[in-house]
Amino acid sequence: MSTDEPRPGPGEPPEHDPFLKQPPGPPAGGAPHDGAPRNGSPHGAGPSEGGGPPGGAPPPPGGPPPPGAGQPPPYGGGPYGGPPAGGPYGGAGEYGADPLAGMPPLANRGKRLVARIIDALIIGVPVTLIMNAIVGWVDYFSTSSVETSKQATVSGVTMLAYLIYEGLMLTSRGQTLGKMAMRIRVAMLSDGAIPTAQAGWTRAAVYTLPEIIPCCGFIFWLVNVLWCTWDKPYQQCLHDKAARTVVVATD
Repeated sequence: MSTDEPRPGPGEPPEHDPFLKQPPGPPAGGAPHDGAPRNGSPHGAGPSEGGGPPGGAPPPPGGPPPPGAGQPPPYGGGPYGGPPAGGPYGGAGEYGADPLAGMPPLANRGKRLVARIIDALIIGVPVTLIMNAIVGWVDYFSTSSVETSKQATVSGVTMLAYLIYEGLMLTSRGQTLGKMAMRIRVAMLSDGAIPTAQAGWTRAAVYTLPEIIPCCGFIFWLVNVLWCTWDKPYQQCLHDKAARTVVVATD
């Protein structure tokens, strides 16, 4: 008796014939391999196979470019929640047409003024009382040399106390007690962070120290604090521009 299996009949599908060679399975990657050209290429390979250019040409040196090559990088976020500022102060920079895009609302000028008054009272009243107890009551309407010396001493100590107070508060939390009461804060214009040590102390010094200069110091101080009323777009005073900071609302 023959052990050979019967050949398929004329009407039997050829794939049931165990003696016929089966076509190879799909290559790695899952694409069917039927010998047909890909992507219209007569050589059977296109741009999607092998990462090379059409026609079977070798890929460029260093391999194919990574995904997304040539595309502009997206803007990164930050404490402001928007694109980082990078342009000059008072200009649009990388914000485009709206330099305030992605920033919290700028602080109301009235709230900034009230915050300064609160801070002046917090520092000025106690320091003045202490200094009057030390050097004697100061007659601010007298022009005698003794009283003038007392006035200069009290003013100098008061300004020094205010400088230290504001520098420490701004660099630790971006707010003085007056700004906390008014719900506003000082932030770095570049990223909205708490002012750095250099920025915080520079801002405090530019606001406080010029008053030491007789006559001209007061004029500079007045121009400084009024500058935010016409400055665009960030409503900065001169001490803000020196420190590269901006005052924003916290709620």
